[in-house]
Amino acid sequence: MLEDTYGHTPVHKAFQQLDVYGIGYDERRANRIPIRLGIIGAGGVAQSKYFPAVARLRMIWEPVEIAAFSEPREEHGRKVQAIYGGQWYADYRTMLAEAKLDGVIILSPDNLHFEHTLASLESGRHVLVEKPITGSLVDAKHICNAADEHHAILMTVANKRYSPPYRRAKQAIESGSIHDPALFVGKFNLGYDYVDLLESGTIHLFDIARYLMGDVVALTAIGVNKYGRNRRKYPIDNAVITLEFASGAVGTIYTSASALNLKPWERVEVYGDHAWLSVEDQHELLIYDSEEGPTKSWRTVIPNTLLFDEEFGGYMGIIENFAQAIRGNDQPLVTGWDGYRAIELLRAVQLSLMSNSRVTLPLSDPHSADHEVKAWLEASGWPGKS
Repeated sequence: MLEDTYGHTPVHKAFQQLDVYGIGYDERRANRIPIRLGIIGAGGVAQSKYFPAVARLRMIWEPVEIAAFSEPREEHGRKVQAIYGGQWYADYRTMLAEAKLDGVIILSPDNLHFEHTLASLESGRHVLVEKPITGSLVDAKHICNAADEHHAILMTVANKRYSPPYRRAKQAIESGSIHDPALFVGKFNLGYDYVDLLESGTIHLFDIARYLMGDVVALTAIGVNKYGRNRRKYPIDNAVITLEFASGAVGTIYTSASALNLKPWERVEVYGDHAWLSVEDQHELLIYDSEEGPTKSWRTVIPNTLLFDEEFGGYMGIIENFAQAIRGNDQPLVTGWDGYRAIELLRAVQLSLMSNSRVTLPLSDPHSADHEVKAWLEASGWPGKS
């Protein structure tokens, strides 16, 4: 993965190689083993993030391609094929049976992740699946075990881990001035009234909390449905979650579905010993490590023709990591089991909201947790009218 970049042309290319757009010949990349990927589900996230990210990787000499993709809607299938190439299939089963693929990226609707991931693993392919890994703990555990049994790579999308601000925050914790942190604070707002707050938004912070701070051993959550505007009848619109980490650190996450959506919506703070950092809306990292010294700031220039959202959002990084893991050159930065742990945190939060009590992790009975949470959601009228 690119390291000397903040979502734009790598510094060494721009200033040492005089390659302002970063597209000059890269012998190291170009000599890597070619990787052929398939995609299941060519909808919004595929068209806006993954296809452009692969195109940008190819532009900087990474030998990876989307050789085939499946999409049941003909108008989208033909459009994507015309723009990006690759063989379009209306049925994913036909693609898995006919296309020569090293790995498959699952970008279908959440309720199909289990079916599509399991089918891809059983076809002998490595898999990268969008979050949430599945809709239940039981299903998530099943496909993680299936990947282990097939000796296949299973990664789940946690794109924020690959975004430059969070990568640098991780470095500041591992080898910088914020070592051995004591406190994590996260905020995530999601103002759309047609999605589920925790599953569609806050789960990103569940993963980031683990990425920066380590495993959670207990949590407590309280929430309200103050305005009741969610079209899917989700039972809360605002919540506060307190976390206890295995390291002895503590944390809190507050999350809102009634906040404005196009205003600042994400903030992470990590506090060490007389030093702390914040990541502001995934675009700026600030480090405060001296009472009298200056604040250290990394912030990209947004109106910059050299800024690539495909990289800044973490999508280039996760696809390259997937390809390198398939080649045997890298370990996955995020695994299927990380996806399971994110779902487990989600379930624990929901169980705490239901019971108004502290919940310890890991959860001892995933099946019971899934069943209890499903009943709680449905009691509120979720998932609304189709």
